Amino acid sequence: MRAAVMRDWQLRVDDLPDPTPGPGQVLTKVLACGICGSDLHLLVHGEESRKLSDELNEGRPADPMAPVMFDPAKDTVMGHEFCCEVIDLGPGCENLKVGDVIVSMPVAFDATGLHGIGFSNAYNGGYAELMVLNELMGIKVPSGLPVDMAALTEPLAVGVHAVAKSRIAGGDAAVVLGLGPVGLACIAELKMRGIGPIVAADFSPKRRALAEQLGADVVVDPRETPAIEAWRRIDGVRPLVIFEAVGVPGMIEQAMRMAPKDARILVVGACMQEDRIHPMLGIGRELNIQFALAYTPAEFGEALTAIADGKVDLSPWLTGKVGVDGVPQAFRDLGDPEQHAKILVVPGL
Repeated sequence: MRAAVMRDWQLRVDDLPDPTPGPGQVLTKVLACGICGSDLHLLVHGEESRKLSDELNEGRPADPMAPVMFDPAKDTVMGHEFCCEVIDLGPGCENLKVGDVIVSMPVAFDATGLHGIGFSNAYNGGYAELMVLNELMGIKVPSGLPVDMAALTEPLAVGVHAVAKSRIAGGDAAVVLGLGPVGLACIAELKMRGIGPIVAADFSPKRRALAEQLGADVVVDPRETPAIEAWRRIDGVRPLVIFEAVGVPGMIEQAMRMAPKDARILVVGACMQEDRIHPMLGIGRELNIQFALAYTPAEFGEALTAIADGKVDLSPWLTGKVGVDGVPQAFRDLGDPEQHAKILVVPGL
């Protein structure tokens, strides 16, 4: 099969052996897979992040529920935002059949343990023509839902989880910093919950336009109008939750500096570098800082249902499609927010 392969933190396109499903697993054909910003960050900052992870785990008892870590010196195929068609069944499969179109949380399991799909040497992700998935993790895509939209289940679920973790409620206001796919997912979920006003900030005019389409009440270029000033103009009194969805060093401190007393900060931007803050900012204003990662199975299902039921229209997200051979160039293209928001890998192209 053709696949975009990461080895030694470099990306190339190559031919790999077709995967084989084991007991309770299905072989699938990838129909669409979104390119995630965390994959872009992994190529650039993965080595630094991996060293930190190794340091934190050194000398600690092994966690049997922790995913098996991939070896960066060996082939890894990324891609965890996928929609697939079942084309073969492994032994013992009873709930899915050939021809079913499914999505799945990007997790696989076998006798060797848990594996993060797209972050594993054993289970390739969706930047490939074929994937092996556990039957029990597969969720059938509702009839009539385009595969492009189904592939956005995973990124929307990130926003669903982040908003839930923030404990935001009716009567609260929100500021979203950073309008890449994660920030946009947060806005989509906030809007579905009826939260407002929502102030959204990004340097990119295209991303600000997408935020408006997804339900932001006010969008600002932070070089011209600080997000907190925009919030004060239109509200300034409701309890405030600030969503940090940029994921670069300095953004947590920036959110703390702008936050009013008793504000909550939800950190969902995937910063893979060392950062620093001044604790007195949080102490003096009694801020609450919450970090969020991924989603629960229920939240993943909620995201698919919201898309299928038309509660949210994510079609503005999609700005490009490439085949497997186009993945390296797509990674480069996504560095320009005026050019793209979300590119889908469609191996059939």
